[in-house]
Amino acid sequence: MKTSLFTASALALIAATPAIAQTAPTGGTGGAPASEQDYQSANDIVVTATRRDETVQDVPIAITAVAGDLLQNANVTDVRGLEQLAPSLQTVTGQSNANNTNISIRGIGTSGDNPGFEPAVGIFIDGVFRSRAGIAVAELPEVDRVEILRGPQGTLFGRNTSAGALSIFTAQPKFDFGGYVEGTYGNYDAYSVKGGITGPVTEQLALRVDGGWRQRDGYIKDANTPGRAINDLDRWYVRGQALYDTSTFSFRLIGDYYRTDEQCCGAVTVVRGPTANAIDAIAGLSGRDGIYNGPPQDRTMAISPNRNYAEKVRDWGVSGELNADIGDLKLTSITAYRDWSVLRDQDIDFSGIDRAYRDNYTVGIKDFTQEVRLQGSLLDGKLDFLIGGFYLNEDNRLFDTVRLGNDANRYVDFLLRGATTSAALPTGAQFFGSFPAAGTSGGVPLFSQVLLASSPQLQAAAAASPALFAYLNTPLTGNTAGQGNSNNYRTKTNAFAAFTHNIIRLTDQLSLTLGLRWNHETKDFTATIRNDTAACGFFNSTDPRAVTYRSAIRQANTALFNNLFLLSCNPAVSTEFNGSYADKRTENKLTGTAKLAYKLSDEVLSYVSYDRGYKSGGYNMDQASFDSVILGGNGPQASDLRFGAETVDAYELGVKLSPSRAFTFNAAAFYQKFQNLQNLLFSGNSFVVFNIPRTTSKGVEAEAVIQPIRDFNVRLGYTWLDARYDASNNFNGTLFAGSEGQRINNQPENVVTVATTWTPHLTGEWRALLHADMRYNSEVNVPSASPNPITGRTPIFNPGYPIINARIGIQSEDRTKRLEFWVENLTNQYYNVTGFAVPEQTGTYAGYPSQPRFYGVTGRFGF
Repeated sequence: MKTSLFTASALALIAATPAIAQTAPTGGTGGAPASEQDYQSANDIVVTATRRDETVQDVPIAITAVAGDLLQNANVTDVRGLEQLAPSLQTVTGQSNANNTNISIRGIGTSGDNPGFEPAVGIFIDGVFRSRAGIAVAELPEVDRVEILRGPQGTLFGRNTSAGALSIFTAQPKFDFGGYVEGTYGNYDAYSVKGGITGPVTEQLALRVDGGWRQRDGYIKDANTPGRAINDLDRWYVRGQALYDTSTFSFRLIGDYYRTDEQCCGAVTVVRGPTANAIDAIAGLSGRDGIYNGPPQDRTMAISPNRNYAEKVRDWGVSGELNADIGDLKLTSITAYRDWSVLRDQDIDFSGIDRAYRDNYTVGIKDFTQEVRLQGSLLDGKLDFLIGGFYLNEDNRLFDTVRLGNDANRYVDFLLRGATTSAALPTGAQFFGSFPAAGTSGGVPLFSQVLLASSPQLQAAAAASPALFAYLNTPLTGNTAGQGNSNNYRTKTNAFAAFTHNIIRLTDQLSLTLGLRWNHETKDFTATIRNDTAACGFFNSTDPRAVTYRSAIRQANTALFNNLFLLSCNPAVSTEFNGSYADKRTENKLTGTAKLAYKLSDEVLSYVSYDRGYKSGGYNMDQASFDSVILGGNGPQASDLRFGAETVDAYELGVKLSPSRAFTFNAAAFYQKFQNLQNLLFSGNSFVVFNIPRTTSKGVEAEAVIQPIRDFNVRLGYTWLDARYDASNNFNGTLFAGSEGQRINNQPENVVTVATTWTPHLTGEWRALLHADMRYNSEVNVPSASPNPITGRTPIFNPGYPIINARIGIQSEDRTKRLEFWVENLTNQYYNVTGFAVPEQTGTYAGYPSQPRFYGVTGRFGF
């Protein structure tokens, strides 16, 4: 009942406010109605998407521009919040904020928790490329605007991207003294403080310093430890800038430092599988919950008391942007160095038993980038040209630590008992002797003893060899808690590119854009694999006794043997892969763009375009992608970790209408054909890299801005998306088996966004603020398993749902002073952000839960 009431109230605000706004006398000197004053259309934001100052309505590309005040009203604190305002944008965070944030545009992103994967959607902050999406999810400082470009990019941006780009422009130093301080308090004991100060040093030099701190309690409860919660916030940043600016030359220097120390990211059980009872029974021996049995909406999970989800991020960098007028030409140079690292712990069995965990998993990425552009006009303005170059030097290191816990052997034995229980053997059998031996009350025999009793051949061999007989009557060596892997991976990337982007004005109405990019890239890969998993000794041993025992298990049940191997000596920690590895790959690729734009009138722009996009291949930094000889593979080779480059041919037809400053409407139809789309999938026991041969993303986008008066604004967005794997693919024998022709998971077919802001004049210099925004996603399948052939649904799916945010308050005319009450997820809507098949728990699926309702108050004082 409360949910329905909240939804109705919010939608009523969005729908009814226009009628109020059009009749209310607001704003301005002397109290004149805002409708009688001059004002700028909300879509007249000047953007630099084409490296030229133009408004959204004048550029022949699909772009959404969001100004800083709307970002603040929508409570956008990092790039993930942008999806509330842009229907073709989707953001997903899985098991790590830092390593598993995926940003997609038009249904295409980069899936998988692995730092070897580069983003399909590039993120640029003040012109500086952020090499992974997780690196860019830090708290945003004061933002001037965000430009969301849809489709492949490469002839304008330093780093090529295959799906799109987010370009974020932060507030620059000003030559007028000013500053602000802002504080927030909310539920879940949320606090934040941020502020900034700026001003001139000389007539040409200005400085700016910004900083902020934010904390919030977690919203996922631990069923085993009262008061413990996951998915909290504890982060701070500081950022300094210097701007030297003359009429013909400017240089902007930026330095920033960012830290987090949080617990992220918990997952709740959505579907219980047949192994859930075993988990509960083992946890029950220690008085704990194994798997929480309540609904996902409780946002409660069971965690081992001695394990955690700590995630500590350190990110810092420095950049310098130079702009110089050289006659009629403009030279731009952006030089940057970024140093980012994350230290993670993780209870990777996602349960109350101590099966396995990550301990000090560490990723470090250091980037040096250099971009140079020269642009200008020739032929009396008929040609606007841009030529540029880009260089990236990246050092990507990963120290992987997957360790086995105190319940590792017990879990294997418990599952083996269940698999071997019968009328003839009511206790089942065990491998490592975790339970009382045969002959005692309730004793459980060894699996080798069961085979010995049932196999005449094994009996004969044991009778002839006392050593074999003793071996078969002794528990196998199990894993000691703390054993596992300590692996080092390193990928060094050197990428060079030359690009050009040229606009040819054929007539006053007709223009042709031609762009070309040449890419050259090398990646050098090295790895040192060290595993000390004791249970692997049985499967790798050349001891004749072990060979005989393994052969007997295989003859009895091959599937059982494979499962015992995967449980006891998982590929993620298998000693079979120990050693040093090295590999190198080189790529050369030409990409480009062609656009034809026609200005039917001052109010109507139409265009058609073709883009060839590209994202380089690389290496999966995870030993579990190796082939195991034990399972019929050809053994570990560095080339097993390779994945190929993905390319895309993208076609677009668009129109932009500006009949008046009160209304703009933009629409685009797109068709994108991807070859070798990169995917990293979890198979239940290991991560596997897969290049999907053919994938198609097509759809229609529409955005409108309605602003009948200065003080009232409505932004409407809609995307119809059909992103799916082509039916012509052959996925037999792969993890995608049965997915031919299926939609890409977690990409809704229909998305609707609405953002309404009304700032009526109250009295004196004060205005009210009424803001509400909504995003509606239609039903989606969530990554978990292949869809049911009858229902078409995967084990985890989200029905269609809206997310509604709202803000109400008062603010001064210049917005420097504000007091506002806000709420996110007004209706406390639950959905699964993403999901997965829980490792080694057949049939159990977990989801990363959506955030609950957050609300609070924010006050700001500026000068």
